[in-house]
Amino acid sequence: MPRLSPSIGPRLFAPLALTALLTCPAPAFAARTHDIVAADYFTVAHVAQVAISPDGSAVVWAESRWVKGQALRNVDLWVVNTRTRATKRLTFDSAADLHPQWSANSAWIYFASNRKRPSAVVPYDGKRQVWRIRPDGSGLMAVTRVSGGVESFLVSGDGHAIVYTTGKKHVASGPHKGLRGKYGKLTYGRGVARLTHIWRLDLGTWRTRRLTKKADRYVRSLALSSDQTRIVAITVPTRQLIDNEGWSKVAIFDVASQQWTELNDDLWRKDAPSPYGWLTSPTFAPDGNKLAFRVDFDGYPGEVVVVAVSGTKQGATWKLPRGGEVTLSGHAAWKPGADGAKSELCVQGIRDARHGLYCWAKVHGGTQGAQRRVTAAKSGNLYAYDLSRNGRDVTVAMSDLTHPPEVFTLPLKGGTQYKRLTTVNPQVDTWKLPQIEAVRWKSKDGTTVEGILELPPGYKKGSGPLPMVVEIHGGPTSASALEMRFWIYGRTLFAARGWALLSPNYRGSTGYGDKFLVDLIGHKNDRDVADILSGVDAMVKRGIANPDKLGVMGWSNGGYLTNCLITATTRFKAASSGAGVFDTAMQWMIEDTPGHVINYNKGLPWESAAAMTKSSPLYNVHKVKTPTIIHVGEHDPRVPAQHSRGLFRALDQYLKVPTELVVYPGEGHGLTTYTHRQAKMAWDVAWFDRWVLGKAAKKKSAKAAQKE
Repeated sequence: MPRLSPSIGPRLFAPLALTALLTCPAPAFAARTHDIVAADYFTVAHVAQVAISPDGSAVVWAESRWVKGQALRNVDLWVVNTRTRATKRLTFDSAADLHPQWSANSAWIYFASNRKRPSAVVPYDGKRQVWRIRPDGSGLMAVTRVSGGVESFLVSGDGHAIVYTTGKKHVASGPHKGLRGKYGKLTYGRGVARLTHIWRLDLGTWRTRRLTKKADRYVRSLALSSDQTRIVAITVPTRQLIDNEGWSKVAIFDVASQQWTELNDDLWRKDAPSPYGWLTSPTFAPDGNKLAFRVDFDGYPGEVVVVAVSGTKQGATWKLPRGGEVTLSGHAAWKPGADGAKSELCVQGIRDARHGLYCWAKVHGGTQGAQRRVTAAKSGNLYAYDLSRNGRDVTVAMSDLTHPPEVFTLPLKGGTQYKRLTTVNPQVDTWKLPQIEAVRWKSKDGTTVEGILELPPGYKKGSGPLPMVVEIHGGPTSASALEMRFWIYGRTLFAARGWALLSPNYRGSTGYGDKFLVDLIGHKNDRDVADILSGVDAMVKRGIANPDKLGVMGWSNGGYLTNCLITATTRFKAASSGAGVFDTAMQWMIEDTPGHVINYNKGLPWESAAAMTKSSPLYNVHKVKTPTIIHVGEHDPRVPAQHSRGLFRALDQYLKVPTELVVYPGEGHGLTTYTHRQAKMAWDVAWFDRWVLGKAAKKKSAKAAQKE
């Protein structure tokens, strides 16, 4: 289903090995002698966020990794010198150290963290505060000490202040205010909400001033103008279960008058293909005359919207043109140092399973230049980026066929002169990696579909068919990656165990043009299923897949499609359904983003009853013969556990199909703890070994099981 990011987010990549284009700090390539096992997953560190210093001398990044004895991955800050590549770890606490931002003079790195000490006194009470540290690792200190913590923060362009937000519980006035206040620990559908205050902390005087008179809305994200006189924010009336999809507004806060002005939203609501857009990434142009933000839709192409807020074009609002087959997929940022008609705006985008950075020059009153790609088309897969203050360079977190994301720099003008700054996962250099390639086939109606194929290390084409698992991505407004990706949903591990793995980018996936994306509207459990089954046929015909040894698995929309596929065919010998929808109408009733269901079924349940029935696996579940393991988080708000329980009831109690239900306590839409991710992989391997390969379960010692 929408907005799933089981790890850090879906990303993509190209057949050409990036190492051929890079200056790499590693002295030599190690011999690939290590056979990958499940336990290796927990050795992989992930580069999540990058920020380049204003003077260009260093890059800081947030790195998450598993720590022995801890349930969750720890996130720490690291810094690397861009000239010498000397690397230093900055933070060591069991905390989430995120959102690094540099001071204007490059002397400090500010970040958000939830540090905790036995005393549990602010700022060590586990609540999020703003901290800072010098790039040499000295001077660690709490910048804010707010009871209850802060929600978000920004460092001002001149480095003299930070602006941060706090949340406040609000009980609405009315006839039942007293009851809501008296029984405040209950959960209410309306009338009790979390609202936002905005504050400014002067870093010279260390005095704090509240900028908002009253908390009258919830602020999801914000940006500060360079002169600090205005704030642009994505806001919602109150923070409730449904608080972002279609209900959010773009508003400008005037610091002097303490007044909010909401922008007219016809362009991205009334006049958009769907009114249920997700607003993200507000940002002011350096000259302060314009702002931009991103709009994403379930099932429709995303947009970048630009608004002229002052100057000769004041009031103009327009969308940036999306060139060719590119689907916009990430946050927007203005090129620092740009001015007026020379402004340049950059955003992440995806084309043909490759995430890259795209920019538009001269963004001025709707007359901007053509879109250009900054990162080389066959370079690597972009996860995150940051533009240098001088506007000349960009730092990126990028993966390729041989490694997870690493930190690089390259000229903003584009090209292939990548400079690799880090080796975050040196152990991967010894792994026997899957053979990864993009493959294409024709669907039932003649549409060309692409997928990512992983084959075992050393596999030679023509050496015979393999057992194959079909791994289906979520979204569906997303896509599978052409990159080395080791995750708990099948990538890398199955190829390492001798399987072929196919990840189809079925109709509705991003990066293949607008028509391919919107072709799924009104055709769920139809064109997507046909695209996947045609891909299986193609792999069988090419001698890659053994037709008698097929499995299917997925999470979120991938779990939904797994449910659809086992009702459509009995060719799969085993299935793993993760957080999958069983009944589309019920999904509208109980999920936190109902616009997803409305968009794809072209209406509400009572308006599109036939479409809801057709798109629901429930009404063909009696055809299922496939042994199925079902996974779901106990508190999943996106695809609530009722779907998985209903599927299990149908298969187990009524249809007598071999099945198992695994509910992960305390988890939401993705699995977050070491034990739960370990269990997910172990159960899937055991399930497919038994039902696809016919292997009997063997008793293993606890020590041996830990290694797998």
